[in-house]
Amino acid sequence: MADEAPEKPVVFSPESPALRLDVLATSGRVRATNLHLPHGTVRTPVFMPVGTQGTVKGILSDALKAPALDFRIILGNTYHLAVRPGTELLEGQGGLHEFMAWDRNILTDSGGFQMVSLLQLAAITEQGVEFQSPNDGTKMMLRPEDSIHHQNRIGSDIVMALDDVAPSTIADPVRFQEASERSIRWLDRCIAAHIGAPCNGPATQNLFGIVQGGLDVRSLAEGGLREANMAAMFARDADLPGYAIGGLAGGEDKISFVRVVACCTARLPPGKPRYLMGVGYPLDLVVCSALGVDMFDCVYPTRTGRFGTAMVPTGLLKLKNAAFASDDAPLDAECECFVCARYRRSYLHALLKSNAALGSELVTYVAPLARDKLVVSRASTDSRLTPYLFVSLALPCFSTWCWQTTRYHNLAYLSKLMLTMRASVIGGAFPAFVRRFLRVHFGVPAGEPLREACPGWVQWALDTAGVDLAGSEGGEEGEEKEKNPGAEDGKGGGGGGGGIGGSSGSGGAAAAAAAAEVAASTTAAKKRKR
Repeated sequence: MADEAPEKPVVFSPESPALRLDVLATSGRVRATNLHLPHGTVRTPVFMPVGTQGTVKGILSDALKAPALDFRIILGNTYHLAVRPGTELLEGQGGLHEFMAWDRNILTDSGGFQMVSLLQLAAITEQGVEFQSPNDGTKMMLRPEDSIHHQNRIGSDIVMALDDVAPSTIADPVRFQEASERSIRWLDRCIAAHIGAPCNGPATQNLFGIVQGGLDVRSLAEGGLREANMAAMFARDADLPGYAIGGLAGGEDKISFVRVVACCTARLPPGKPRYLMGVGYPLDLVVCSALGVDMFDCVYPTRTGRFGTAMVPTGLLKLKNAAFASDDAPLDAECECFVCARYRRSYLHALLKSNAALGSELVTYVAPLARDKLVVSRASTDSRLTPYLFVSLALPCFSTWCWQTTRYHNLAYLSKLMLTMRASVIGGAFPAFVRRFLRVHFGVPAGEPLREACPGWVQWALDTAGVDLAGSEGGEEGEEKEKNPGAEDGKGGGGGGGGIGGSSGSGGAAAAAAAAEVAASTTAAKKRKR
């Protein structure tokens, strides 16, 4: 977190020269880890904002590092960066980190998702996938080798293997089997290309494999595609510092979704990071973290913010609705971002409904801070944003600025959600955290049964994860335990599984570090509120 002491240098191992995973605490399947990468330490469970073309839309790089957000890793998309501005240009400018002035970690998607999102413009063969540009119609062949070499030039800390992605909603077992088996053949080509990379490569970048297999969670003996795909990847484990779960979040039913997640997290190596691709709903983040996922990404928080929808503990606020015209409450009374500290729902509603132009200034969410420094002093947050102001000859409207502030708030909400969840794992209070989250999310009054208010897929997933929905929600005692891990037994939450190039983190120094982290988090929050 922003107020913690500077990180100590991390020692990587010859077997894993650019990644180290230290497991600090576990509770059932969920775990809190420190994921060490070339551009710093990522604290998991973590949500990663998506910056498709080298920018998280509407948010400056420095803003992503501001105290209310403090993201340690973001995403870029290989296909879109290759199309524009081009990875040769990025390499010539020192890689994407230098290009976008971002000194923290970057993960790049391989371009495989575009086989679904641009399906009508893609032709998939054994050689690779040929895309037709939605902009000018030009064609681009993306082979496994091309995807890796693009990512090598981008210089991302985590690179993804190119996989054959079949939409999860199709009823075509033959296509799922073809995609699953082809993904392994393409993985071999990705590994070879990465090892022989003319720039960067395994010494500075981490290649993750992506588990495919549709919604088939049958056992290996029964011919289950997910199990077979993982078995094939495990045979290549020495070349894969981490794993992703792909092919989901495409409209499949929720029980199938969580069954696949549970199947994969139960089998993936405990000493390596687990990344669930394309997931960003708050409820999904909590449930899938409980099942053992470490990393998530999605465009949802920024995309829904564009339409004036804010994420809060009780669900979604659609700020264009008339009900908010006279609502003088902040978006979220518990949120520490400058939007919630300064502006009312009624004001944001008015901006979203307005088409009044601001002349020749294109004002992003930082402009009011630049023009009115009193806002910064009153909010006492995000003061590093003051110097930034974008000016354009366009004629925007108030609503443009408003949805940018909503995007910012949504990212702040998810950042806090993930850090609070992590603190509960370290503090030994994760089940109580889940119960409190669900009670607020589903609007269940105190004293009423919680389980019956939760959808069946949530019940199944949390039963699988070992979270008792009928247990105590802790109250002040539980919250204190989250802030003070091991308060009752004198130790932290215990580690589970060894880290790559590191230790398991059980007891001793890891527990002390975990306790110090939670204490620092609590102190930082109190300072920001003052």
